[in-house]
Order: sequence, then structure tokens, then C-alpha cells
Amino acid sequence: MIAGTAAALAVAVSLVGGVFRESGGSAKAVPIPHGAPARPLESGFATGNTTKLVTKLAADLRARPDDARSYTLLGLAYQQRARETGNPAYYTKSAEALRRARALDAGDATTTSALGSLALAQHRFGQALALGRQAVEAAPYTSRNYGVLGDALVELGRYREAFSAFDRMSSLQPGLSAYARISYARELLGRPRAATHAMELALDSAGGEPEPSAWTQTQLGKLAWSHGRVDAAERHFRAALAILPGYVYALEPLALVEEAKGHSARAIGLARRAAEVLPLPQPVATLGDLLARHGQRHAAQRQYALVGVIERLLVANGVRTELETALFDVDHGVRMKRALVLARRAHAVRPSIDADDVLAWALARNGRCSEALPYSRSALRLGTLDALKLFHRGMIERCLGRPYAARTYFARAVALNPDFSLLWSESARRLAA
Repeated sequence: MIAGTAAALAVAVSLVGGVFRESGGSAKAVPIPHGAPARPLESGFATGNTTKLVTKLAADLRARPDDARSYTLLGLAYQQRARETGNPAYYTKSAEALRRARALDAGDATTTSALGSLALAQHRFGQALALGRQAVEAAPYTSRNYGVLGDALVELGRYREAFSAFDRMSSLQPGLSAYARISYARELLGRPRAATHAMELALDSAGGEPEPSAWTQTQLGKLAWSHGRVDAAERHFRAALAILPGYVYALEPLALVEEAKGHSARAIGLARRAAEVLPLPQPVATLGDLLARHGQRHAAQRQYALVGVIERLLVANGVRTELETALFDVDHGVRMKRALVLARRAHAVRPSIDADDVLAWALARNGRCSEALPYSRSALRLGTLDALKLFHRGMIERCLGRPYAARTYFARAVALNPDFSLLWSESARRLAA
């Protein structure tokens, strides 16, 4: 139950079924809501640093090596450590702990759900769907299980089923995890005010706990940023950092805000801090793009090379990266034919609107614009207001010799967020003129 007023609770109840009902627009936030901090299963999960919890659980298991619940909690704690550090080796540790838990108690729904969360983190969405269904069948009144199920369905492009799962989750336990998913669903449907409202309820639900509050402020900032509300975005990102100083997930988007305001040195400094603390492809690529934008080509190339190293480390620890690798390569004009192969492979196993968009962009950048158009149409089929998807559609229309349609999409992208991409915003503004 959320920590808030009776009025907020009344609004919360009205959210059941509300993915489809409320009017509004959309915004582009984090595309994987399963990264949202869960309500803690026990003390230590919501602190933003689970080192002490991992140590405690490991000690408990040395004393009681047949304790299935402790192995499950350890597996979940390792997943949180992966989010906190960017080290994918924790996924391998999580898999081992959960394997032991399942060997001790094969029918435990919490262990099944935790395995589903691991599959989501590793981008193995078909496996996550099967595990989510098993968890729901075993414990149909546990809200967390519907989160795993709904997240998998989103990534597999089965949106109506996913939104139904999120509604069921919110009816069972209104709270941060449910509201964050409702927000994301509304965002996908092109309803920004309704998405922001749900994320504000998520913030209320965080109850002042540092990491959940910082995470939710960051999502509110990203919702504002995606609609060009730079000052509002900055307020949310700085609020996150005030709650949890050094909160890495707020550093990278704040760097984009600083760049949009013309503060390039501040932007590079923030991006560098983010990439050093959380060495994952996105923050490292952002640093590289900022460096390249300001003429530091050799320094940028070092960051781009590091992206490849990190992707190989992710793959070695069970994470599927085809979609993200394809987008990076296509955007940066490297290994274009291989990028198209990866985009097709990713689309086959996770046919979401994001995979539609990446495949369309890969086809277009390989000169196959007629093939790209149906995928671009599919990427926009929900009414999602995403400037990058609109820009990609404009480039496809331009490639097909339709200048009026192209300018229309470029203008829509720029109107939505004139600084939507370090790589492509300037081109969009020029082509929209």
C-alpha cells in the first residue's frame, strides 16, 4: 500500500484498468521498467547498496546451507548489485544462488519469480514469460509475479496482455513497482500527463526510502526531458542527487541537460562520472558521443572501443545484447551489414516496437528503405511519442523520395524534443526547416 494520503489512495484504486482509460499523452522514459526498485523482501534491499545484505545472507547460508529462502534472497540481492555496479558477473552469481534455491524447493513461487527477474535482466524475454506464467500460476495473488509477466510481454510486443498484467498488479498491491509500470504503459500509448501522474504516485509510494525515491525522481526527469521540458527535467535529476548523492542513474541524463544548456564541460564531466561508476554501454556511449561532438575524436574512439568490451562481458554473463549492439553500430556507421543481421535476430526474439524501430533504422542505413517502412510504421503503431522513432521515420521517408512526409516527421521530432539525440538532433533541426 502506498505511503500517502487518503486522496492518493482513492486515485490509486482508480488506476486499476486505467492503462487504457485515462486521457493524456506520452513520454520516453526507461524502456525496461523491471529496473524499478522493488519493495524490499527484507531489510537491505532498498538502500542503494546491498553489500551488507549480500554479506549477511552469505553468512546465514554458511550456517544453514539448506535454507532455500536465503538462497532466493541472495539471488535477488545479486541482481540488485548488478544494477548498482554495472557488473554483469553478479547475474552469473544470481543464477547459481537461484539454481541452489530451486534444487532445495522446486515449487517455490518466489524463486520462480526471481528467476524470471534474472531472465528479464539478461534480455531473455521468452524465458522470462514462461517463468512469469509459472510464478502467477503458483501464487496468483502475489503482485510481483504480474510485474515479471507484464515486463516480458511488453518486450515481446504483446502490449494488451502486458497492460492487463500491470493492471492486475496494481489491483493486488498499489505501490511503486505497479505505478512505475502503469506509467510506462501510458507512455507507450502516447499519454504523457497520465504517465507523469502514475509516476508521481510511484514517488509517493517510495515512502522516502533513498534509492526508490531517487530512481522515481530520475524517471520523472526523463519523462519531462523527452518532451523538451529541460528545466523540469533538471529539477527532477537534481532532486534525485539530493536524495542520494552521486546517484549514478541521474548523472547521465543530467549530462544531457547540461549539454542542451550549452554547458559542455559540465556535461562531459557528469557523463565521465556516470561511465566510471556504471560501466555499461549506454553511459559509456554517451560519454563517447559528447567527446566526439566537441572534437575529441581520439578520446571518443576509446570510449566506443570500451562499449565493445563491455558488450562482450555482458554476453559472457548470459545477457543478450543484439538489439543494443545493432543500434550502436548503425548509429555510429560501423559494421553495417553485421548490424542488420543482429537487428533481424533481435527482432525475431523480442518483436517489440523498439525492435521494430531498430530493424527499420538498420535497413534504412543499409539502403533498404522500402523494406524499412513497414517496420517503422509498426514502431509507431501504439501512438508512442518518441522523437528518435519519428526521426528514423523521417529519414526513411526522405530515402524514399518523399520530402514533404520527411519534413513532417522531422518537425514532429524537433517539436517534441529538440535535443533528443547527441548524434541526430542537429540533422533533424536542419532537415525540418
